[in-house]
Amino acid sequence: MESVRTDHCGASSSSQVITVIYGLKVGRSLQGDLMTTYHDVPADLLISDLSQRLADNDAISAPEWAEFVKTGTHRERPPTQSDWWYIRSAAVLRKVALKGPIGANHIAQLFGGPKDRGVKPNRAVAGSRKVARTILQQLAAAKLIIDTHNTAGTVTLGKVVTPSGQALLDESAHAVRPQAEEKYPGLTRY
Repeated sequence: MESVRTDHCGASSSSQVITVIYGLKVGRSLQGDLMTTYHDVPADLLISDLSQRLADNDAISAPEWAEFVKTGTHRERPPTQSDWWYIRSAAVLRKVALKGPIGANHIAQLFGGPKDRGVKPNRAVAGSRKVARTILQQLAAAKLIIDTHNTAGTVTLGKVVTPSGQALLDESAHAVRPQAEEKYPGLTRY
């Protein structure tokens, strides 16, 4: 298709309009199915499947102090689930994908809650920054997230998901899509 433009001086120039169609990457095509992303499935199903996948990753493991630590000052006791570290890691990976670039302080705020102050009204407090920082370090060691910097390279803006982290999220989302459609029948339209 060829179009002719005239600029403000009256001179005409011709340019070609080229349409480029981008397809799925060769490694990401799934027998003709449309690719499901982490935006398309509910968080509870995605996090449960993703936590199982992260448990198989050698770079992500619960530290020795994880069985004793509270997840924030708003909690009275440590988590009772044995695999809470992998569930939190999956939730942090999803949050980095949704809100990145994001840092450890913002992640800790997202996982905070209301602190019971006795007779006084509750106030919002952040979650444990040590837990958030350690999980972000483990996800970075697994090459699922990386740091982003400004254009000059002098300021770290936060963590973002790498292509391998994006692929892991999308594979997990595609795996739980049938369960999501069964649990939430309205998802079949999307």
